[in-house]
Amino acid sequence: MSLFGLTLVLAAAFCHATWNFFVKRIGGGPELVWLFSVVSVVLYMPLALYLLVTAAPEFGPEQIGFLAGSTVLHLAYFLLLQRGYRVGDLSLVYPVARATGPLLSTGFAVAFLGERISGQIALGGLAVIVGVLFLTGGIRRSVRSVVASIGFGLGAGLLIGSYTVWDAHAVAALAIPPLLLDYVSTCGRIVLLAPLAMRRRQLMAQHWRNHRGGVVAIALFNPLAYILVLHALIFTPVVYVAPTRELSVLLTVVAGSILLGEGHLRRRLPWAGVIVAGVALLATG
Repeated sequence: MSLFGLTLVLAAAFCHATWNFFVKRIGGGPELVWLFSVVSVVLYMPLALYLLVTAAPEFGPEQIGFLAGSTVLHLAYFLLLQRGYRVGDLSLVYPVARATGPLLSTGFAVAFLGERISGQIALGGLAVIVGVLFLTGGIRRSVRSVVASIGFGLGAGLLIGSYTVWDAHAVAALAIPPLLLDYVSTCGRIVLLAPLAMRRRQLMAQHWRNHRGGVVAIALFNPLAYILVLHALIFTPVVYVAPTRELSVLLTVVAGSILLGEGHLRRRLPWAGVIVAGVALLATG
């Protein structure tokens, strides 16, 4: 992986961990997602308009189809994950999704994008996946709905793998600007969640009143995290980017342990080391 590509993915991981930290601290649901998505659209609108005017990207049928497909995949991921959290167990759905996501992304990249994977890349990716799985709790037999939780986790991981490879082709082969790709997806999320958000207007007002700075931080860093990843995917193979971006999980969990008092830091640190070792293998591969 090139130094510039690694820098972009590391910056994306920091952004991802930052917005996840504020989401955890605020403790909102779909209404919070709608609220920060609206703020994101407002914040990034000048840049989106600037790109449309200056870059004048071509939007033929294929580009429009990939924009629509990306929007559907991201919306499906969000809805499936939210449903999984309600039906299954967060401590199982989340680690399964985050572990299978990069695994499937890598497999899809090899199968559909013709990317090649060496033994070192495979070992590094596997180390990251195993580290993420156990850092976030691992497989627990005590969860209330093991089958449902694993099913939703695998489904979410499948969508992560799908939209990662789909979006990689969109920005690398079809030259769709990363910011515009993410902007369209955010707009679609706003439309889909609007009915639910309107039923929770009072809760949204409460979030805005009590956590305005946090909402703005999420609105800024949530799109930026993925835009940086998309820029890296323009010139960096998915087999490098997909596992490396899971550093964001490490940063989020460590921040939760230290800043939010979630504890378990001693148990989590060895698995954090496994993830760092995996990323080192990917960075030097």
